[in-house]
Amino acid sequence: MARIETAPDSPFGPDNLPYGVCAPRDGGPRVCVRLGDYAIDLSSVFDDPDFAAPTLNKFLARGPRRWHEIRHRLRDLVDGLIPDAAVHLLTEVDQLLPIQVGDYVDFYASIDHATNLGRLLRPNSEPLLPNWRHLPVGYHGRSGTVVVSGTAIHRPCGQHRTDSGVTAFGPTRRLDIEAELGFVVGVGSPLGTRIHTGAFAEHVFGVVLVDDWSARDVQAWEYQPLGPFQGKSFATSISAWITPLAALEAARVPLPEQHPRPLPYLCETEDWGLDIDLTIEWNGSAVSHPPYARMYWSPAQMLAHLSVNGAATRTGDLYASGTVSGPHREQRGSFIELCWGGDEPVEIGGARRTFLEDGDEVVITADAPGVSGSRIGLGEVRGRILPAIGH
Repeated sequence: MARIETAPDSPFGPDNLPYGVCAPRDGGPRVCVRLGDYAIDLSSVFDDPDFAAPTLNKFLARGPRRWHEIRHRLRDLVDGLIPDAAVHLLTEVDQLLPIQVGDYVDFYASIDHATNLGRLLRPNSEPLLPNWRHLPVGYHGRSGTVVVSGTAIHRPCGQHRTDSGVTAFGPTRRLDIEAELGFVVGVGSPLGTRIHTGAFAEHVFGVVLVDDWSARDVQAWEYQPLGPFQGKSFATSISAWITPLAALEAARVPLPEQHPRPLPYLCETEDWGLDIDLTIEWNGSAVSHPPYARMYWSPAQMLAHLSVNGAATRTGDLYASGTVSGPHREQRGSFIELCWGGDEPVEIGGARRTFLEDGDEVVITADAPGVSGSRIGLGEVRGRILPAIGH
């Protein structure tokens, strides 16, 4: 039997207990929780086939009552002795994609990000389009290209406009990131029904960090009139650990004022703003600290809008917040904002940089208030850029 001791200020102490899927070197994948620098194999602790599985989907489908029951039992477990067979150092396991992703939707919920892009793309117009304050704008993405943190990203190819105005095909020259939060659906909803904002926690299990990689030149050429496609669909990275909503109770805050007042189906009965601070590192240098608490639309409102037309949801569905940005340069959550479209390069390792080059690595981390007064960590989402295939 083993006892795992964590420091009082550990971001992965007993108040956190995020879930993931790990594969020890001598065995197959199984559901785990993280405590400090260890993964605890739940299939060795609980007699439940849901945990001897390659994804969290079966457990998530059981719903909030089961989620809370297991969390309560885990809190008791980690305060005592844990079977040796269940304890693995993180350095001795492979951390895998934690869910089988059903559908993937990406929103555009930061007023600061939307305002910045409006000023960049439409400099002589109102930055926010007329619909932006009335609904959470989003698009439907590619679930098959959602990958776990640490997966290398090949530079995508696509059509783009050259400086001379000629249409060309080749590797993107404006490869970007978007630092986001993602929300994982545990309990789905049938076709023809709606999920109200007050039912958010009955359906959503937890939160992941997201890097929605973006080819800005490809996106700029294709997005009118139907929106993002190949400029976004090549890869979206998520953290290996899902932080349950139960661990974020102390992080819940009111939303900023919404004006005009949203339509009734978007009005919240609870506060689901989240006080989560992100950090973006570019080749080891911290370049930005986006504040999620400034997001205009909440995850409960996003889910309500996603399903208001009767669209079904299912276990493993993932929807993301869109880029998290703040009002100051050091809070911008994408490099197109950080370098202001290329006009204001960033100093990285002694070089003036705008967009991503081959070999660059980006790491996004985040933390939030914990229920005992400490900070809890949301893991990391990491990716390194490889050359375009065939180039």
